[in-house]
Amino acid sequence: MATLTSTEIPIAAPLLTAGEMPARSNRRRRITPEAGCALEVLGHAIEYLTDELVHEGGPLSLDDGRLQAIQLLMAINREVYYACPEVISFSERCRSLLGLRTAS
Repeated sequence: MATLTSTEIPIAAPLLTAGEMPARSNRRRRITPEAGCALEVLGHAIEYLTDELVHEGGPLSLDDGRLQAIQLLMAINREVYYACPEVISFSERCRSLLGLRTAS
């Protein structure tokens, strides 16, 4: 099985790099209908390309356009998801209302 290493893909729109990505948390996000539709379409496209790549078989190459397309779609998917605002939990709202600090 081939080993894949990360590569930069030239794209038209700027994407967030690993250093610019927001810190991941277990918080839920408020996904707008537009973002939800975009995430659904992107998910279907990623799934379709991945299935096509897997069913074809053979060695994987970083030069494969489909693999690059999958990586690009996944990066856009993350960008759309992280652009949605986080939902503040009930306990955090109560702490804020009472002026209490959150435990870090």
